Amino acid sequence: MIGIIIPAHDEEQLVASCLHAALSAGRHKGLCGEAVEVLVVLDACSDSTTDIVTRFPVGAISVSVRNVGMARAAGAEYLLARGARWLAFTDADTRVAEDWLFQQLEQQADVVCGTVAVDDWSEYCRFAEPLQKHFRDTYEDADGHRHIHGANLGVCSLAYRAVGGFAPLESSEDVALVNALLAVGAKVAWSAAPRVVTSARRMARAPAGFAAALGIAVGTLSQTAM
Repeated sequence: MIGIIIPAHDEEQLVASCLHAALSAGRHKGLCGEAVEVLVVLDACSDSTTDIVTRFPVGAISVSVRNVGMARAAGAEYLLARGARWLAFTDADTRVAEDWLFQQLEQQADVVCGTVAVDDWSEYCRFAEPLQKHFRDTYEDADGHRHIHGANLGVCSLAYRAVGGFAPLESSEDVALVNALLAVGAKVAWSAAPRVVTSARRMARAPAGFAAALGIAVGTLSQTAM
């Protein structure tokens, strides 16, 4: 079985499109009918995220930690106990491509680190266009990149268990996991083949996540414009 783990904290605006995409990826013909289970880890949700998730044929567990590393780890342990051989991680503000899982497995690696794309920069108002250009000019979206995103990450269960899984970090839990896997000689595929589209929102869920990085970029752009 293949497991998809999606941590979510107050994602009522985006979680439905995330789940539609994840379920579609689980039905890809290249998986040859292998079972795929989608699990949402509801972390201290106070909006309607939980109600929305219950409308989908997915699993859900609840935690109250406000910690993405702990949420991912809880989801991984749940699906490992159910027999998952491969763990695929994304985020609730992200839409994975229909062939996302298939492309992860096609890399024939212990770990697959994918890239991210953004299709809506409108939250940044007057900085939307320069930020989009900055991202396009500075972000390497090609095989051989060295990006690590929890929104586009896959790991085989044996490798995951070998390093003890995700550390209980509020940010950069994905980086810590991949570094631990590299340290034990795991085969890592730095691939642009598994595609995801993520949000460019201003309000970060993780203190040092993708939204925070975009905020730093906007700060730099605003100083340049002064």
